[in-house]
Amino acid sequence: MPCRRPHPAPTRKGTTLRNEARSHFGEAPAAASSPRRLPFSPAADVIGSELDLHLTGSHIVHALTPGFCDAASVYLLQRWLVEENAYAVADPPQIEARRLALRVGTDAAEDWEGILPVGEVIVFPRETPYARALATRRTQLLDAVDAHTTERLTASGGDAARINRLLQTVSFLVVPLHLRGTAVGFIVGSRGPHRARFRLDEAAAVESLAARACVALDNARRYERERRTALAIRRSLLPATAQEFDGCRIAHDYLPAGQDNIIGGDWFDVLSRPGGRIGLVVGDAMGHGPESAVAMIQLRTAVRTLAGLDIAPAELMRRLDALACDTPGASFATCMYAEWDAQRRTCTFVGAGHPPPLIRGPDGRAAPVSLASAGLPLGLGTGTYEPTLLHVPEPALLLLYSDGLVESRNTDIDQGIAALAGLLDSYAAASADSTDPGALQALGRRLLHDTPATDGTDDRTVLLAELTPVRD
Repeated sequence: MPCRRPHPAPTRKGTTLRNEARSHFGEAPAAASSPRRLPFSPAADVIGSELDLHLTGSHIVHALTPGFCDAASVYLLQRWLVEENAYAVADPPQIEARRLALRVGTDAAEDWEGILPVGEVIVFPRETPYARALATRRTQLLDAVDAHTTERLTASGGDAARINRLLQTVSFLVVPLHLRGTAVGFIVGSRGPHRARFRLDEAAAVESLAARACVALDNARRYERERRTALAIRRSLLPATAQEFDGCRIAHDYLPAGQDNIIGGDWFDVLSRPGGRIGLVVGDAMGHGPESAVAMIQLRTAVRTLAGLDIAPAELMRRLDALACDTPGASFATCMYAEWDAQRRTCTFVGAGHPPPLIRGPDGRAAPVSLASAGLPLGLGTGTYEPTLLHVPEPALLLLYSDGLVESRNTDIDQGIAALAGLLDSYAAASADSTDPGALQALGRRLLHDTPATDGTDDRTVLLAELTPVRD
């Protein structure tokens, strides 16, 4: 398809050069007029306001369409999205690009799903203007849609009227996206016969927009990568959503501090112990963010290793304390360990500076477990941990939690514990007759979000266990 190259190189048959602006496109007239504000400028102000790839792509096409052009789309190279190494050659035989965003006039992207679906990965050969734009780092201006795209649209089997609407293009623009010397993707724009062809100064303005868009897209990609990593770590650390053991049914929930954190310093686990016992643990490494998360992961791994040994709960906590001494960031971490033996109808508690568990028995009143010793936080190396043995002859509801539920700047911890016990009574009574298998999980979720300490300055964790003694 004829291509109008805006630089001084020899042109192909049918191409037309416009000498209107100075950039890498060519020479401008000596008396250049002052730059004017282009139609997409106001809408472009929101580009980069969201750390989301799809939203950023949507902002770009909305900035261009319909004020500046009739149709616009954003493509990102697949290898850049999956963070593969750059090509060894500057002009590869083909490129693979994913359509990130699309807008035709004021239509919604869904209207074009059958023809130009968002998310589609397309292979573009070397001779296409898309590959050429990336290889040369120069914007491509054409008088019509290129032959490769025309063939692809015609063969799509989509709505003929919509396809014809795209093929009536009289001015076609492909602007490369490069970031720090790496090809990222490209922006495509087109105009129909009712509009003037793209001028060189307009193409230069889209290049400027593309440069800013590259930074926004890269920020969004990095954020999404970090979020995926954190979510993968978090999923690997969480027990199954609803676990059942002989004599014990489990539910849990977790909410990290702040709006953007996915993982923090709280940890919890449910562990099978020798002799059919069940270990329940909730802990809290000091601080928030990556540093406390690393300490939390190491402590949680240590607890899982120790739980496989046939040692008493107090000895387990003592060994965890010794390990925390050699774990960076784990000093002053707190922990509560509970071990349920359904056969013996006993629950053993060992604390390391952590708030006491709540237990709700047949009388329907939740109360803190009276511990023999609160214990010192982990990582001090001098802690002596005393077990508390509680007989549980009848079914009971046990709640382990982190201090984010009961402590805040404006709430005394004892008042917070009393308020949490009140919530547990109220919610447990309301769901007592429920036949929903997810009722226990729903109860934990309500406790997590309705707790009095809702300032969001600390991670919050709940671990609920329905204890059912084995009958003789």
